[in-house]
Formats: sequence, C-alpha cells, structure tokens
Amino acid sequence: MLSTILKGAAMGVAEVIPGVSGGTIAFITGIYERLLNCIKGVNSSLIGTFKSDGFKGVYYAIDGNFLAMLMGGMLVGIVIGIFGVTYLLEEYPTLVWGFFFGLIVASSIYIGKQIPKWDASKWIALIIGFVIAFGITIITPTEGSDNLLMVFLAGTIAISALILPGISGSFMLLLMGMYTIIVPSLKSLLEKQDMASLTIVFAFAMGCLVGLTGFSRVLTWLLKEYKYTTYAVLTGFMLGSLNKIWPWRNVTEVMDKESGVVIKLFESKDALDLPSDSFKILSEVNVLPVAYEMRDPLTIVTIVAVIVGFISVFFLERANKSH
Repeated sequence: MLSTILKGAAMGVAEVIPGVSGGTIAFITGIYERLLNCIKGVNSSLIGTFKSDGFKGVYYAIDGNFLAMLMGGMLVGIVIGIFGVTYLLEEYPTLVWGFFFGLIVASSIYIGKQIPKWDASKWIALIIGFVIAFGITIITPTEGSDNLLMVFLAGTIAISALILPGISGSFMLLLMGMYTIIVPSLKSLLEKQDMASLTIVFAFAMGCLVGLTGFSRVLTWLLKEYKYTTYAVLTGFMLGSLNKIWPWRNVTEVMDKESGVVIKLFESKDALDLPSDSFKILSEVNVLPVAYEMRDPLTIVTIVAVIVGFISVFFLERANKSH
C-alpha cells in the first residue's frame, strides 16, 4: 500500500515538471501495464457490474485499492511539485534538471533492455519515436486561453502524454500555452479556494478523464499486439525528450504575458532582470557548463545529480524485483 502511494507521489511530482513524464515513473516502478488495465476497466460494462454486484463489484473490477492508493499518491506529489519542486527549479534549476536527465537516460536503457531482440523494425520504431519527441521539444509554445473548451482539450492532450513514457503532460501544456493557466489555477485553488480557479480545474479534470479512458485503450491494444515495437517507440520518446531537460540552457527568447510582445535576448543574463511572473520563456539553447550564463552552473554538483538520477532507476528496478 505505502509502496503504491510513493510511486503515485513520484508520478505526481514528475508531471509538474515540463519535460518529465509520469508515465516514465510508472514504467520503471513496474506499474505501467497494471495502471493501463485499471483505466481500461472504466467502461460501460461497469453499469452491469453495478447492477449485479453494487459498488463493491465496481471497485473490484477497476482494481480499486491500487487505483485509489496511486491516485492519492499522485495528488500528494502534484501538491509537492507545485510548491516544492517549482521552488527548486527557480533556485537550483541545473540540479533538478540534472537529476531528471540522469533518470531519463537510465529509463531509456531500462525500457530498451525489455526488448529481447533488436531487429530493423525495432530500430526504425526507435528512430520514429526519437524524431517525434525531439520535434515536440523544439516547437515554439503558443499562447494559451482560459476558455473552458480549450482548458478541456488541454486536459485531454496532457493526460494522454502523461501515460506515455518520455512525453511530459506538463510540457504539452507548455506548448499549448496552457501551463501558465492551469498550474496557477491549481495553486490559487489550493491556497485561496478561488471559485474561478475551481471552474478551470474542473474543466481540466474532465478533459483528463476523457483523454485517460480513451488513450489508455489504444496503448493497451498496442502493448498486446505489438509489445516490443511499442517499447522501441517509447525508448525513442525518452531519448528524444532529453533535448528538453539538458541541465544547462540559456534563454534566447521570451514573451511578455500581458502584451504578447516577443523579446529576443542578446545575452542570457538579461533574462535574470525580467520578472518571471510577467514573462514566458519561448526558446532556449543547450550549452556546455562553461557557456551557461543564467547563473552559477554548479557543474560538479549537477553532474552528481545526474549520477544520482541515473542510479535511482536501477535501484527502483532492483527493489521491484525483490517484491
């Protein structure tokens, strides 16, 4: 029980960070296919189950204990992510990105190891996954909207990305321009119980529900019919996403949230003088630590964070095998 809660919390924290996927955490902690089967179990047949066996039958049909513990853990993780990890990203960004960079590298190796034989089709699938994920990381974010239909669609797309290892739901929100609408709304709801924020969060949650129940069926079918090819694509997704979470990135372009004016920065240090709540980062460039201009690169400590993130995956793998 506690193990499932902790896994859910780790997924929740990961989903708050653009570029890191909760699906990755689910995969390396050994609960990925069980989670998909739980979600797939939420369908119209539950009506008949309810009529014959009541709430107890429905709860059993959807693996209720597992799902409740996991979702509870995810909720805790999201809260921790909103208030804790976002603070760490502001104060020590290279350390956070370094940890998750190491984690994603190790995760891609872990998923790749599940494939017994790498033939031409698997390598092609990996390349396709890599190109798709890398392409997503270099798309310029669009401007978001608090229109409830857009919020609903954002939830549908983001939750579909959540259950795909290597593609971050929060990063998809960033690309749609919805990250700066959804996350502040969640924070405002938690801090002030703001009713306007509740409406946005509810529309987003409904979108998540629709996306989750639909896309989980597609993934379950792919894993059943083309398991190892799907694994190869997921490995490519992870490798392609590394472009987004490289620890040392200089900001090259921002946008004023109020006016929509785009500002190109000639020196990344200029970004430090811009209030973070008034400007949205549009583009960044990956650099070596020696060329990092945003703040102290913390090279040695960040490399240690990369190693810790890398090792943690294989620690989790060993822990899962021992159960």
